[in-house]
Amino acid sequence: MEGEPTSELIRAQLRRYRLNAELSQEEFGKLVHYSASQVSAVELGHRPLDRLFLKRADEVLKTDGLLVSLLKMAERDGQPSWLRPWLEAEQNARQLRCYHPTLVPGLLQTEHYARAVLRADDMLSDEEVEKRLAVRMDRQAILTGPTPPKLVVVVEETALRRADEGFRGIMTQQITHLVDASERATISVHVVPAEISGHIGLAGPFTLARDAEGGWVGHLENQLGGTTIDNDEQVAILLARWESVRSEALPHGQSVLLMKEVMRSWTI
Repeated sequence: MEGEPTSELIRAQLRRYRLNAELSQEEFGKLVHYSASQVSAVELGHRPLDRLFLKRADEVLKTDGLLVSLLKMAERDGQPSWLRPWLEAEQNARQLRCYHPTLVPGLLQTEHYARAVLRADDMLSDEEVEKRLAVRMDRQAILTGPTPPKLVVVVEETALRRADEGFRGIMTQQITHLVDASERATISVHVVPAEISGHIGLAGPFTLARDAEGGWVGHLENQLGGTTIDNDEQVAILLARWESVRSEALPHGQSVLLMKEVMRSWTI
């Protein structure tokens, strides 16, 4: 859910900028392609805030992206309490190590793949799916910032091949994105081949983040959410398990060749 204080701030700022621009709700609505009644509903809180509206508002009112930035803040504030410590660690990380036995890790998911993953939870409404998707895509911004962390991702070949005919278009796009991402100097993608029948990583997904001072924090996902791990002994266990998982994966070049082979296999 939107953080209420930030949400009210956004609406107040929207109205203030509109009035400063000497635009009526009807005049402003025409510029952002909304009706006057829709603009009124947004300002009064009767209509949910959405990015498209606020992006157009930022452009028309020349706010330098303020309204969208405030919405992102509200969405972060609305994240569950168990996730917030990890989001902070992720934002401040100088190095990230991600492993998932069944999915492509979120930081390298395409929008279409991420939406499909989120929609698999039939308890989420379409609106909630889109909100969570927006937050997930925002988290990826750390990879293209001025000082991106070094990201090392390990994925399973079986996760890449899990695609029926209707899902292969999305998976082709996703694997192409992995190949392209692995060409960046700050990103490494490695694949555990399917013939590796068992290893410690199959017990569950985990991510490790190292901050600028060299300290590590871990994150474990589960069906009900996740847990941030900052206990030194437990972090040491996760670091050891990472080394074990990473040792099972192929080197960079072979991983890229395997990902391309997976895509080719669908066209034969």
